[in-house]
Amino acid sequence: MTLKLLIALFFLLLAGIGLYHTNKPLPAGISYRGTPSPLENPVLLTDVTRHHTDGTETLDHEIFDEVLRLIGSAEKFVLVDMFLYNSTQPEGAAHRPLAKQLTEALLARKQARPEIAMIVISDPLNTMYGGSRSPWFEALREAGITVVETRLPPLRDSNPAWSSLWRPCCQWLGNDPDGGWLSNALGNRLVTVRSYLALLNFKANHRKLLVVDQGSRLRGLVTSANPHDGSSRHGNIGLSFTGKAVADLLKSEQAVLAMSGADTSAVDRWITIAENRKAPVADSRTAAPDTGRVMVLTESAIRDKALDMIDRAGPGDHLDLAVFYLSHRGIVDSLLEAHLRGAILRVLLDANNEAFGHSKSGVPNRQAALELHRAGASVRWCNTRGEQCHSKLLMLRPEQGHIEILLGSANFTRRNLDDLNLETNVWLSLASSAAPAAKAVHFFNEQWRLGPGNDPVMSLPYEAWADDSRVRYWRYRIMEFTGLSTF
Repeated sequence: MTLKLLIALFFLLLAGIGLYHTNKPLPAGISYRGTPSPLENPVLLTDVTRHHTDGTETLDHEIFDEVLRLIGSAEKFVLVDMFLYNSTQPEGAAHRPLAKQLTEALLARKQARPEIAMIVISDPLNTMYGGSRSPWFEALREAGITVVETRLPPLRDSNPAWSSLWRPCCQWLGNDPDGGWLSNALGNRLVTVRSYLALLNFKANHRKLLVVDQGSRLRGLVTSANPHDGSSRHGNIGLSFTGKAVADLLKSEQAVLAMSGADTSAVDRWITIAENRKAPVADSRTAAPDTGRVMVLTESAIRDKALDMIDRAGPGDHLDLAVFYLSHRGIVDSLLEAHLRGAILRVLLDANNEAFGHSKSGVPNRQAALELHRAGASVRWCNTRGEQCHSKLLMLRPEQGHIEILLGSANFTRRNLDDLNLETNVWLSLASSAAPAAKAVHFFNEQWRLGPGNDPVMSLPYEAWADDSRVRYWRYRIMEFTGLSTF
C-alpha cells in the first residue's frame, strides 16, 4: 500500500509540475504588442529559389545580403537575434556559408569600430544546450562582442510530458562542452547525454531579427531567415524599416536579455534614443500620401493579430497564407470559417517531405491541408528540391482599403503562437500600390501561379502531396495537443 501511495504521489507531483510550468506567468516583456506606428522607409526582402524544367535552379536571395550590408554600415550599435546560427548542412547541393559570413561581418565591423556596441542573441541549440562549443560564438566573444545564449527554462513548457520530469531530475546537472561522447546532430563536436535530455523540451528562441544604427536613427529588420548554412537555399521573407517601431523591437529584445540574466544597458540607451527621435516633418505642399502603419508583435500577440485578420476577411476579400508549418487548431478553424463566409482563401504550404537531407512524413501540413481541401479551399504545395518553403506570410487584401501583411519568424503552430517559443513578427497596413505591398503580392502570386507546364515550376497542385491517412491525421492532432513534436 505504501509503494502504491508513493507512486501515486510521484505522478501527482509530476502532474503538478507540468500544470504549473505550462500555465505559469510569463517573464516580463514576453508576449509583447507594440504600438501601431508610422511605417518609415520600408524595404521588403525576399529569398526565392526557382527550379527550372532543365534541372537547373536560380537563387534570387536578398535577405542576408541586406543583413551584411547593414552591419557593415553601422557605426555605434548592432543587435542580432537569430535562432539557427551554425554551419551544419546536408550533402549534395552547394550551400551559402551564412554562419561564417555573418560572423566575419560582425568581426570586421568591430575591428573597424572598436567602440561599437554589439550584442548577439541566439538559441542554446547551437551549442547543444551547453554540451558543445560554437566556433562562431567563441570568435565573437574573443573580439569583445557580447553573445547571449537565451535562457529557456523561464518560458512555459511546450512538452510537459517530458519537461515535468526533466525539471526536477536533470536541469540541475548543467552541461560540459568538453565532456561529450555522443555524435552531434549540429556539428562534428561530440556532446553529452544531457544535451539530448535538454533538447527534448522542444522549446526555442525562434526569433530572427537585426537592429543597427543609421546615423541618428535606428533600422530594424524582421525575417523568417536564419544564418544557417543548411537553410541558405530556403524561401524566406523579411521587412526592414525605421521609425518608432524599432524602439518596440528593442523593448521586446530587452525582455529576452533580462530573462537570460544579461546586461540590458546598451539596449536601454538605444530605446531612449529611438523613442525621443522626432519624425521628419513633411511639407504640407509636397506631402506624400499615408505610407502605412507598422506594429511589432511577439509570441501570442502574433496569434491574436493573425486571428483578427482572418476573422475580418469577408465575402470577396482575398486571404493569402504562405507558411512552413500550419497546425494551430484555432488558425485552421478560423481559415475554414473565412472560406465558408466567402473569403477568397489561398494556402501555400511546404509539403514537409524533407528537412536537411532527411525524409519526413508530411506531418502536420498535409493533415491541415486535408481539412482545408475537403472544405473546398484552394491549397498548393511549394515545389522544393531539398530546400524548404520557409516563409511565414499572411496577407489580407480587402475589396476596399489597405492591404494588411503579417510576417516574421512565427510558424502557425501551437508552439510558435501560444507563448511557448520566442517569436517576432511585424504587422503592416498600407496601400496596395505601395512598393512593399506590391512586392509581397508578387512574391505570393509568382509561387501560386507558376505550376507544372511553366518554367520555372514554383508550386504543385494539392494532389501532388495529398494524404488522407486517418492514422497520420490523428497523429498530427495528438502531437499538436500534447507538444510531443518538433513543430
